[in-house]
Amino acid sequence: MKTRGAAYVAPAMDSSHTDSTPHIRTLYGRRQGKKLRAHQQGLLDTLLHRLCVPVAHSLDPADHQRPLDLATLFGRAMPGGYWLEVGFGAGEHLAWQAEHHRDVGLIGCEPYINGVAKALAHVERLALDNVRIHDNDARFVMAALQPRSLSRAFVLFPDPWPKARHHKRRFVCRDNLDRLATLMVSGAELRLATDDPSYLPWMVEHACLHPAFEWLAENPRDWRVRPDDWPPTRYERKMLAGRTPTFLRLRRC
Repeated sequence: MKTRGAAYVAPAMDSSHTDSTPHIRTLYGRRQGKKLRAHQQGLLDTLLHRLCVPVAHSLDPADHQRPLDLATLFGRAMPGGYWLEVGFGAGEHLAWQAEHHRDVGLIGCEPYINGVAKALAHVERLALDNVRIHDNDARFVMAALQPRSLSRAFVLFPDPWPKARHHKRRFVCRDNLDRLATLMVSGAELRLATDDPSYLPWMVEHACLHPAFEWLAENPRDWRVRPDDWPPTRYERKMLAGRTPTFLRLRRC
């Protein structure tokens, strides 16, 4: 867990490594954008401190001497189970799911501090007590979670890293999918989305053909039409004009 002073400032980072662990390849871009407003900064200094997920910055489960006890993390057992969102952007989807599933504990991971601040504003406005936030690499949380602890996971519009030499930075890869498969209970659902034409076949190859997951599509409508409980985000409204998103739903076998 990071210690915060009067103001939170995202650490500097280069293009090859995480800001805190020099030998781990980053799967995301910048950590902070424009200067935060005073209220946003206040949320980082106070609310984030209360909601943050205390994990070591390591991808090795052996380095997490005490695996996360999710009932303790949320202050109670959640009868609806526990869900993980990897890269929640500005938090609209995370907040919607938390508001509509009050019996579910949602862990959201997002390294972009401006997005974290916006997500915290949603949590505050909706009085959501079933959200916990990790403001860094989602893989650190995944390494700390106990096997068969998740009943749903979301990876929505991840950075496509479109250049071929950067494909190794894509979150949807065999290592991460193997770890998610370990963390998800039988019958748990994995939801993926992309609007990038080069990332879609990659997702199909790596996720839909992964032996631990069953792709739930029966016809083209199943990946072309958004499910009713999958709300659009500001990113989609703003950035997807003229582009066709794809929605993939998979079940843990």
